[in-house]
Amino acid sequence: MNVLLLAWKVKLPPMMEIITAEQLMEYLGDYILDAKPKEISEIQRLNYEQNMSDAMAILHKLQTGLDVNVKFTGVRVFEYTPECIVFDLLDIPLYHGWLVDPQIADIVKAVGNCSYNQLVEKIISCKQSDNSELVSEGFVAEQFLNNTATQLTYHGLCELTSAVQEGELCVFFRNNHFSTMTKYKGQLYLLVTDQGFLTEEKVVWESLHNVDGDGNFCDSEFHLRPPSDPETVYRGQQDQIDQDYLMALSLQQEQQSQEINWEEIPEGISDLELAKKLQEEEDRRASQYYQEQEQAAAAAAQVQVNWTREIVLIY
Repeated sequence: MNVLLLAWKVKLPPMMEIITAEQLMEYLGDYILDAKPKEISEIQRLNYEQNMSDAMAILHKLQTGLDVNVKFTGVRVFEYTPECIVFDLLDIPLYHGWLVDPQIADIVKAVGNCSYNQLVEKIISCKQSDNSELVSEGFVAEQFLNNTATQLTYHGLCELTSAVQEGELCVFFRNNHFSTMTKYKGQLYLLVTDQGFLTEEKVVWESLHNVDGDGNFCDSEFHLRPPSDPETVYRGQQDQIDQDYLMALSLQQEQQSQEINWEEIPEGISDLELAKKLQEEEDRRASQYYQEQEQAAAAAAQVQVNWTREIVLIY
């Protein structure tokens, strides 16, 4: 949405300080409808309408995050999913910087043309193989994921700097987050949206010049503008983590409340009885959630033990 606002393709009412997720979805939906090409062939029209229908069907996912699956061969290379249609219809370039260095042959071989999800599946498969070469290849692939946990490599950063056009407004995907990105005088910048910077009116952009995420803050004219309070950077990062968690929790609770079968609740029930029923349902869901978390943690620990044992046997 920020890309469309900065490009003046979508305009909000003057002096609007707060906007709901539903309102944002309405603005996006209206823009997609208005952006429909006028002079196109019948086949192109049908194809566009199908894409538009698919995009509208998943537009609600923007509130919790779209599921995109990177490939490690190029900054514009993603596995094509319905979520990617949204960016195509909005005409917003989508980039990432999680690339394999082509000069490191063993990693290139291990990763190949896999997407992230495919690579995870390959690692699991290799660890279960009796072929020592495949087990070793799986180990190399897993080490690559572990060593590039920031989801940005220096090769990827170089490719990004080369691929993004001067003044281009685009979206950068990293660590399950989508950031507005632009390029000014050959340098990449990310729009600052962390909650901790809400009162830092002069801080607008953060440079993206290394893989560690400690860029320089700038104003709207890309002049250096450090935060007035040195603690703002830390609080901004921490607050964003908290906000992400609270948003996810809020959306989860909202979804769960919508999933309750209200027809099963008898008429004339008192507010106290209704509150008890809702609390019981919430407790049940919470118990199920923590049970699933414990099972996942146990499974992950077992996988790590098995992997360590296999490596010892090989080497």
